[in-house]
Amino acid sequence: MKFSLFVHMERYDEEVSHRELFENLSELTLMAEAGGFSTVWIGEHHSMDYTISPSPMPLLAYLAACTSTIRLGAGTIIAPFWHPIRVAGECALLDVISNGRMEVGLARGAYQYEFDRLANGMPANEGGQHLREMVPAVKALWQGDYAHDGAIWKFPMSTSSPRPLQQPYPPIWIAARDPDSHNFAVKNGCNVMVTPLMKGDEEVVDLKHKFDTAVANNPEVSRPQLMVLRHTFVHSPEDKEGWKVGAAGISRFYRTFDAWFGNKQTPVNGILPPSPEEKFKERPEFELENIRKNTMIGTPEEIIARIRHYQELGVDEFSFWTDNSLSHEEKKRSLELFIKHVVPAFQ
Repeated sequence: MKFSLFVHMERYDEEVSHRELFENLSELTLMAEAGGFSTVWIGEHHSMDYTISPSPMPLLAYLAACTSTIRLGAGTIIAPFWHPIRVAGECALLDVISNGRMEVGLARGAYQYEFDRLANGMPANEGGQHLREMVPAVKALWQGDYAHDGAIWKFPMSTSSPRPLQQPYPPIWIAARDPDSHNFAVKNGCNVMVTPLMKGDEEVVDLKHKFDTAVANNPEVSRPQLMVLRHTFVHSPEDKEGWKVGAAGISRFYRTFDAWFGNKQTPVNGILPPSPEEKFKERPEFELENIRKNTMIGTPEEIIARIRHYQELGVDEFSFWTDNSLSHEEKKRSLELFIKHVVPAFQ
């Protein structure tokens, strides 16, 4: 089992500066590298302060200079907002800068709010077509001269300048949920990243089944890697009520997610308050006990048992998702407990 860190600069009000958030993200990454984590993942989001990352590339390039072993994952680039030549070139440049430590995740996108601003209002659920055309084009550009005549992009003979150090190409990951996405990823030699979000481990089992089905459907392709991304909060066994801190923070995160995803309010300077708790009174997944049960919250021993189950299912990488609306100090304490007690159990 490999461990990775999934992290963003996360801001809910103007009390914390963007510079401080950048320094916090860097500190968590250095902790993860020292703790034996394989990869740090940073996503792409626009004009929203609760997940600040207009491009993962400059952050990852900075981290490349601060680190020596941890791999640097763009997780994920939103295909409809990019051009294949730009994706190929920027990812390859990061691979050169990091001496072959780059990994890239590609996704179709999710927030209509972002599509309204970056894709002229294109429906977010149409982003899959861009993803399916992007992947083979980027792989071809990494190999050398390539001309593209697709439904979305058309360009004459071009190449990725520079070309990546990793050959035949750096690891590509696809964010997948439905069976078609799993099948596309496996068929195209891509690894798969999944997140159960607020659902329990039965969702992990279901996602693993979709992955296994895709692998069986493509016997000519070597089995790719499977990563599970989970909101994670570890508390001390002595603090019997410690789980409530994590559950309340994750509840706030998802109520904020609901506000942005609903796309019905106008944010002020990139900040949107979370949807009120009353809205979720009939939604059992928002009860703190269910958040505790369904996300990765617990003492080190409880976390170890859960991840052992994932390992037995055949999951290759567990990604510790730090976004949870909590303070930097609370995130550090949680990550420290994970590094000290959970990671050694899998070495």
